[in-house]
Amino acid sequence: MKNFTETNAFKAHSAKPETAMDKTTRVVRQMVDEEAEQRQAKITRLRNTRLEREASIASETTAKAARKT
Repeated sequence: MKNFTETNAFKAHSAKPETAMDKTTRVVRQMVDEEAEQRQAKITRLRNTRLEREASIASETTAKAARKT
Protein backbone atom coordinates (compact mmCIF):
# COMPACT_ATOMS: atom_id res chain seq x y z
CA MET A 1 0.00 0.00 0.00
CA LYS A 2 2.90 2.33 0.73
CA ASN A 3 4.16 1.87 -2.83
CA PHE A 4 0.76 2.82 -4.24
CA THR A 5 0.56 6.07 -2.25
CA GLU A 6 4.04 7.21 -3.09
CA THR A 7 3.90 6.57 -6.82
CA ASN A 8 0.31 7.03 -7.93
CA ALA A 9 -1.91 8.85 -5.51
CA PHE A 10 -0.24 12.26 -5.42
CA LYS A 11 1.33 12.44 -8.85
CA ALA A 12 0.05 15.07 -11.17
CA HIS A 13 -1.17 13.50 -14.35
CA SER A 14 0.52 15.05 -17.32
CA ALA A 15 -1.68 15.92 -20.23
CA LYS A 16 -1.32 13.84 -23.33
CA PRO A 17 0.56 15.83 -25.97
CA GLU A 18 -1.54 17.11 -28.84
CA THR A 19 -1.12 15.02 -31.96
CA ALA A 20 -1.01 16.46 -35.46
CA MET A 21 -4.54 15.22 -36.13
CA ASP A 22 -5.82 16.83 -32.92
CA LYS A 23 -4.20 20.11 -33.88
CA THR A 24 -5.69 19.99 -37.37
CA THR A 25 -9.12 19.18 -35.97
CA ARG A 26 -8.93 22.05 -33.49
CA VAL A 27 -7.86 24.56 -36.15
CA VAL A 28 -10.52 23.44 -38.63
CA ARG A 29 -13.27 23.61 -36.02
CA GLN A 30 -12.16 27.09 -35.08
CA MET A 31 -12.27 28.16 -38.75
CA VAL A 32 -15.72 26.63 -39.25
CA ASP A 33 -17.04 28.34 -36.10
CA GLU A 34 -15.69 31.73 -37.23
CA GLU A 35 -17.27 31.30 -40.67
CA ALA A 36 -20.59 30.37 -39.09
CA GLU A 37 -20.50 33.49 -36.90
CA GLN A 38 -19.71 35.69 -39.90
CA ARG A 39 -22.49 34.06 -41.93
CA GLN A 40 -25.00 34.55 -39.10
CA ALA A 41 -24.02 38.23 -38.75
CA LYS A 42 -24.43 38.74 -42.50
CA ILE A 43 -27.84 37.03 -42.50
CA THR A 44 -29.01 39.20 -39.61
CA ARG A 45 -27.77 42.38 -41.29
CA LEU A 46 -29.43 41.50 -44.60
CA ARG A 47 -32.70 40.50 -42.91
CA ASN A 48 -32.87 43.80 -41.00
CA THR A 49 -32.15 45.77 -44.18
CA ARG A 50 -34.86 43.87 -46.08
CA LEU A 51 -37.42 44.44 -43.33
CA GLU A 52 -36.62 48.16 -43.21
CA ARG A 53 -36.96 48.40 -46.99
CA GLU A 54 -40.26 46.50 -47.00
CA ALA A 55 -41.59 48.73 -44.23
CA SER A 56 -40.69 51.89 -46.14
CA ILE A 57 -42.23 50.55 -49.35
CA ALA A 58 -45.41 49.60 -47.49
CA SER A 59 -45.70 53.07 -45.95
CA GLU A 60 -45.15 54.74 -49.36
CA THR A 61 -47.84 52.53 -50.92
CA THR A 62 -50.27 53.37 -48.14
CA ALA A 63 -49.56 57.09 -48.50
CA LYS A 64 -50.16 56.96 -52.28
CA ALA A 65 -53.43 55.07 -51.81
CA ALA A 66 -54.60 57.64 -49.26
CA ARG A 67 -53.88 60.51 -51.68
CA LYS A 68 -55.94 58.93 -54.48
CA THR A 69 -59.13 58.74 -52.39
